[in-house]
Amino acid sequence: MMDEKTRTELEAAAFRRLVQHLQERTDVQNIDLMNLAGFCRNCLSRWYREAAESRGITISDPAAREIVYGMPYEEWKAKHQSQAKPEQQAAFDKQHKH
Repeated sequence: MMDEKTRTELEAAAFRRLVQHLQERTDVQNIDLMNLAGFCRNCLSRWYREAAESRGITISDPAAREIVYGMPYEEWKAKHQSQAKPEQQAAFDKQHKH
């Protein structure tokens, strides 16, 4: 059986590895992540911000995104984000109907 401190440390290590992986895989677009997994880098940064807020810590959206992206979001978009292909956008629209 694992104690709570060890479990938290392992979860934190897994989170850091996920963030590192997403920072390295700049070829994977957020829309692809959304279409395949239902979340993207922006979702992850929002979850990070919300977790901080639940503990009384204020982190701005840009600061949380910089943690996940490894650079300011606007810089990442300029360097790595491509225009969504029509089929990517159609898949996104189909999954996210309101």
